[in-house]
Amino acid sequence: MSENKDQKFVYDFTEGNRDLKDLLGGKGANLAEMTNLGLPVPPGFTITTEACKVYLESGTAPAALREEVSAHLAALEAKMGKKLGQSDDPLLVSVRSGAKFSMPGMMDTVLNIGLSDESVAGLAAQAGNERFAWDSYRRLVQMFGKTVLGIEGELFEDALDEAKAAKKVAVDTDLDAADLKKLVKVFKKIVAKEAGREFPQDAREQLDLAVEAVFNSWNTDRAKLYRRQERIPGDLGTAVNICSMVFGNLGPDSGTGVAFTRDPASGHAGVYGDYLQNAQGEDVVAGIRNTVPLADLETIDKASYDQLMTIMTTLENHYKDLCDIEFTIERGQLWMLQTRVGKRTAGAAFRIATQLVDQGLIDEAEALQRVTGHQLAQLMFPRFDEGAKTTLLGRGIAASPGAAVGKAVFDSYTAVKWSRSGEKVILIRRETNPDDLDGMIASEGILTSRGGKTSHAAVVARGMGKTCVCGAEELDVDTKRRRMTVGETVIEEGDVVSIDGSTGKVYLGEVPVVPSPVVEYFEGRMHAGADDADELVAAVHRIMAYADRVRRLRVRANADNAEDASRARRFGAQGIGLCRTEHMFLGERRELVERLILADTDEERDEALSALLPLQKKDFVELFEAMDGLPVTVRLLDPPLHEFLPDITELSVRVALAEARQDANENDLRLLQAVHKLHEQNPMLGLRGVRLGLVIPGLFKMQVRAIAEAAAERKNAKGDPRAEIMVPLVGTVQELEIVREEADQVIAEVEAATGTSLKLTIGTMIELPRAALTAAQIAEAAQFFSFGTNDLTQTVWGFSRDDVEASFFTAYLEKGIFGVSPFETIDKDGVGSLVRHAVEQGRATRPDLKLGVCGEHGGDPESVHFFHEVGLDYVSCSPFRIPVARLEAGRAAAESKGSDSR
Repeated sequence: MSENKDQKFVYDFTEGNRDLKDLLGGKGANLAEMTNLGLPVPPGFTITTEACKVYLESGTAPAALREEVSAHLAALEAKMGKKLGQSDDPLLVSVRSGAKFSMPGMMDTVLNIGLSDESVAGLAAQAGNERFAWDSYRRLVQMFGKTVLGIEGELFEDALDEAKAAKKVAVDTDLDAADLKKLVKVFKKIVAKEAGREFPQDAREQLDLAVEAVFNSWNTDRAKLYRRQERIPGDLGTAVNICSMVFGNLGPDSGTGVAFTRDPASGHAGVYGDYLQNAQGEDVVAGIRNTVPLADLETIDKASYDQLMTIMTTLENHYKDLCDIEFTIERGQLWMLQTRVGKRTAGAAFRIATQLVDQGLIDEAEALQRVTGHQLAQLMFPRFDEGAKTTLLGRGIAASPGAAVGKAVFDSYTAVKWSRSGEKVILIRRETNPDDLDGMIASEGILTSRGGKTSHAAVVARGMGKTCVCGAEELDVDTKRRRMTVGETVIEEGDVVSIDGSTGKVYLGEVPVVPSPVVEYFEGRMHAGADDADELVAAVHRIMAYADRVRRLRVRANADNAEDASRARRFGAQGIGLCRTEHMFLGERRELVERLILADTDEERDEALSALLPLQKKDFVELFEAMDGLPVTVRLLDPPLHEFLPDITELSVRVALAEARQDANENDLRLLQAVHKLHEQNPMLGLRGVRLGLVIPGLFKMQVRAIAEAAAERKNAKGDPRAEIMVPLVGTVQELEIVREEADQVIAEVEAATGTSLKLTIGTMIELPRAALTAAQIAEAAQFFSFGTNDLTQTVWGFSRDDVEASFFTAYLEKGIFGVSPFETIDKDGVGSLVRHAVEQGRATRPDLKLGVCGEHGGDPESVHFFHEVGLDYVSCSPFRIPVARLEAGRAAAESKGSDSR
């Protein structure tokens, strides 16, 4: 960014407040806020994030910065009655990073700036403690060398260990002043050798170089990795806080600590934190010495403890949230060095939000904003016991959360067979396909060495609530030999493995699993009570109830059978937004589908369709019964036909072996011919969706008839079926018009035959860019749109979603091209623009057009907010993601209402 001559780059702590986080960073804004509250904060000033941005873009600090720092430094010196670097009684300062969003440990800090060979004696005299002065000096040389000059930290650590070994002591506090003087000399030699320069003796040079080091730390590898993980924008920059030093290493009446106003793990009120006597802040963080519980401070220094407890209450009431606090005690004087809204576990987030409501600190709307769908998802899935001993085999993509343990099996048949015998199994494949569905259902979890978060395995597993890890490339899966190898480790069929769908980790053997009480609550098997688990459930219940009251978006389920539909309804689904009929064509019915594909005459084709009709109808009757009174959107057949035929390689081998034995099967020969005939270079862009209905006479008519007859049967049984027929992959209104004309004719025939009036609506999926761009035309023939954002993302980006996540998405994420996979969270600028356009154009043609989304994004927290913003009527997602979507729909509505009121 360009430098503005009138721009102010430095703010005293007395000038800022907590609302200036963009400018002062979180740490600087909160130091200013505590100063405004009259709390004991060491005086100091903050260099803004704007100065950092100028530095990072130009390579040099703003021209005005040095002069502003000098002016604020002079004011600080006047306030403290001492000068930076003076030989007698020197002023020392810390230089600490502080971005808008907390990035603990990711960027740099330098303490004790201002010490030199001369001023260390003055500090010793002023403190009356020579050891303290030399300990502070060695810390400065060590931190400056590592942080500012880029010297390997282990060189200093090794030298410190050698000094302790020579003195035959275990901890650095047992080194005396003479030992530390020698150590400083050693440290300075390391600096001279490794940095090619002497340790700077000029205090202002130390300060300026430390500030630049903090600026540069914004773009270290660890900082960039953390930002990607936490989805923090990379262009924010960091502020720099220059604060007068207070010392916790002055003796047993001094110390440093970290405190939380509530337990960040559970959310329970109490005294939580750590304290370390005779130490500086980095000692607590680094774990060099063992701390004591914060409660012990009451015995060590009762006055400081009481004052700290009062301040903690003040801060929690002021921030109206859990606060994370850093403090130092200098010879009995308490100083506050930092506060921030503390990070917490998912369970703590829900508990704390409801506790604060009960205390009258926040209202229900604010409590809803204090939790997230990601946190709720963490609470819903079973998880491994973190304290258990484990043997890690590898790591893949965390595709569907949860913890699953079972015996390794390498094909669907074995998975089903062993499962029926009472065995728990993990289905391991290179990749899955529709043929594996039975095995996936029978398994505790699915593990693949290929594929990503939207691969077949991932999508189906999430729909079933199954744990899934995909794309674990280091695992060599050999399905023929029924084994998996990782390095020198071989996992044979029957060996137990454990997979963590929340982290992507794969373990050898059984890892103990902890069940989720939150899922038991949603399933109706647990109620709020007195113990810890029930307390969590009660907090979730209260927040979910409020979210349901305020949300505008309805939440439906992606479900293909009555069992999934019933589960979805228990989880709060308000209908089915996507029933994929292709799953009804698998298993025992595959033979009928093969007959349809192989049909040479109209009679053969009609026979196959007639045989499929009652089976389809039965499925729909069960589905309409499970969802009685709620809408059920049924998608007509979508996938390419080759998915219903045997694998071309396996079939070719089978035919070749049969021919060699001279007992070739006529049906296999016909199947092989059909497979070759249907082969496509890119089947996902070939003969599928509406194109199937137009090319194969009677296919869609059969499905529409099954839907209509099932609805009529349910209605005649005093039920309330609300079927919606969805035509997939439409790219032009003419396709939809032809299908709708045929569908209307079939529906009229069923109404006449059953004497029942059916109110079936017909709409389409918007999953091609052309469909989105011509939405105004398509809306003339469609009564509803459902955005298929999986395919829309695929076709907008030109990505094959089954391939790209495992091949180059990791590189794209590391290089910052993606902040998150566009298959995981909707690409608002590209895909989102098409959705917004289709919404506007569709409703311009048909104001009462019902709009929903049934792609994987329907259950993604961030995407739900976008769908609320653009005006969709509902989102649809897998049953286990329904509570997450409900929560986020409520949060989106509350957030929108809050923005409107402002």
